[in-house]
Amino acid sequence: MDAIATTIAIVAGLYVAAGLVAGVAFVAVGVTAVQPAPVTLGARILLLPGATALWPLVLSRWLKSCRSR
Repeated sequence: MDAIATTIAIVAGLYVAAGLVAGVAFVAVGVTAVQPAPVTLGARILLLPGATALWPLVLSRWLKSCRSR
């Protein structure tokens, strides 16, 4: 049972780490690619938790917006 809990904790930690990397990159660079309007610092701070949690969706939308240009 401890091995299962350890595995789940490691997978969750890797998901959060990947989410932080993708979220910070998206908030720093990609948000203006997805939304052409200017984005304030406060809006970027508010976007970071959502981008971190939903990073697979954020990356797919970001890549689609880059390909459509």
